[in-house]
Amino acid sequence: MDIRQQLQRREEDMLSPRACRSAQSRGRARPEEECDVRAPFQRDVDRVVYSKAFRRLKHKTQVFLQPEGDHYRTRMTHTLEVSRIARTIARALSLNEDLTEAVALGHDLGHTPFGHAGERLLDQVMEGGFAHYQQSLRVVDRLEKNGQGLNLTWEVRNGIVCHTKGAPAATLEGQVVRLADHIAYINHDIEDALRGGVIYPMDIPLEVSQVLGFTHKERIDTLVRDAIQASWDQDAVRQSPEVGEAMGALKDFMFASVYTNPVAKGEEGKAQDMLLRLFDHYRKEPDQLPEDFQAIRLEEGVDRAVCDYIAGMTDPFAVQKFEEIFIPKGWTVM
Repeated sequence: MDIRQQLQRREEDMLSPRACRSAQSRGRARPEEECDVRAPFQRDVDRVVYSKAFRRLKHKTQVFLQPEGDHYRTRMTHTLEVSRIARTIARALSLNEDLTEAVALGHDLGHTPFGHAGERLLDQVMEGGFAHYQQSLRVVDRLEKNGQGLNLTWEVRNGIVCHTKGAPAATLEGQVVRLADHIAYINHDIEDALRGGVIYPMDIPLEVSQVLGFTHKERIDTLVRDAIQASWDQDAVRQSPEVGEAMGALKDFMFASVYTNPVAKGEEGKAQDMLLRLFDHYRKEPDQLPEDFQAIRLEEGVDRAVCDYIAGMTDPFAVQKFEEIFIPKGWTVM
């Protein structure tokens, strides 16, 4: 028995009956020889972490566009926080931590530059719309590894595409990530908004704080413990009615006070204008697209290739390309 088989035997013995075992995976779109050291979901974690799309997350906006300061979240730090929260819940429920981690680390690979402002812009210009969770699946299926994709397992792919809207993931592990994503972004966005002076502690509704807690640590602890307790021996990941209602009220407060706040979001229109001009430019000049996107242009059309290119940009790279294309350069006498 090799190491992988021993790990899968351990999964069989130790995980909850409701957990997804790697030996029972629906497999990959392209069959592969099994690794003798790592179980399938563990391999998927490694494939996501070593991908180019994952590395780019460190230069993509979470909420605040290019904030001055070292401690504001990026899409990368958000992803890592989601992973930690999700693994805590999964471990407590005896679910598959490798599957949970793979979904958590891959869930935002398709996010655009400049956060949801970029996503809304691409949704407007793309026929059929654009959603980051669908693009995340496209990244792992089509765009990574020079068009070969990462060939992840079905369960990880399902968790990625179901992490935001629509039907819940088919596995409890995927459902854990969906809840962990909400827990993470609401709470770290509060912390960033407080740091930036967009809101103040007393602005947070008292009735919410009385249920969830008055500090970042207290809120995370309450939400994680509640998810574990409410989901114990259940066939779905859930929250208690009281905590779920308080979290919904906190989300409403954040949309009213932060996500639509002109101080925090005042530059988003400029970012969208910049991305729109880049989109129109490459649509008219598709030969200027990098070689990696020429095959997509031929197979799926110019708009699809341009969308994939822009969606994959980091914030500073998008600014750099805009300056190269649209900002006049100074003339120097040689």
